[in-house]
Amino acid sequence: EQLAGTTTKTAALTASVWAASTQIATAAGPDWGLFEGKSASLLHPVMMFSLLALSVSTAILGFQWRRQRTMGDEISSLKKSLPSLGGAGSISEALAEARAANDSNQVSVLTAALTTEQDIAALTNERKELAAAGPKDKHFSQGALLAFLGTAFAIEGPLNTYARAGKLFPGPHLYAGAGLVCLWALAYACVPAMQKGNETARTVHIGANVTGIAFFVWQVTSGIPILQKVWEKTQWP
Repeated sequence: EQLAGTTTKTAALTASVWAASTQIATAAGPDWGLFEGKSASLLHPVMMFSLLALSVSTAILGFQWRRQRTMGDEISSLKKSLPSLGGAGSISEALAEARAANDSNQVSVLTAALTTEQDIAALTNERKELAAAGPKDKHFSQGALLAFLGTAFAIEGPLNTYARAGKLFPGPHLYAGAGLVCLWALAYACVPAMQKGNETARTVHIGANVTGIAFFVWQVTSGIPILQKVWEKTQWP
């Protein structure tokens, strides 16, 4: 009986101490250390500005790759519109032959085609320059990096806010960030179908990314007042 009584008292004492320590910890909140400081808090906005720039750069590369990919059809269409050269190697050569033969009709046709030939040459050179720059691989690599870092810091931001304030603050900044991550996921989900030549997937991919940039601008601008508060209320480091 004495042993049972002692055990009961010990258990009661332990429960009391645990309850008191829990109340103190709950009142004070967990100590997140460096994660609550100004350095960690500023990491999120710095990354968001950087990722917005990366997003625009990735979009430009995507349009360059699309331009390179579709130029072949444009060049082929222009070539089909050229008149018969009669065995000459170029329009200039055919024009010289027509003039020598005093064929005024052919001279007129070939003279008009000179502009088309110049357009074909310009498009061919542009296509070669784009191919040398490699926008396709750069677009894919930057897109993958953007999806990873963007998602990671979209999660880091609310975690940092919770560490500092003990709660989240629903509003335009949070909603824009959540919508942006969903649009990234949608754009990335279209890639397998795009690789098989699905034009609908390409249209959705482009639309999701263009809308995503608009969301990103909204997210960044709505975060500036939050950045000002963080700067005022947090301490280094």
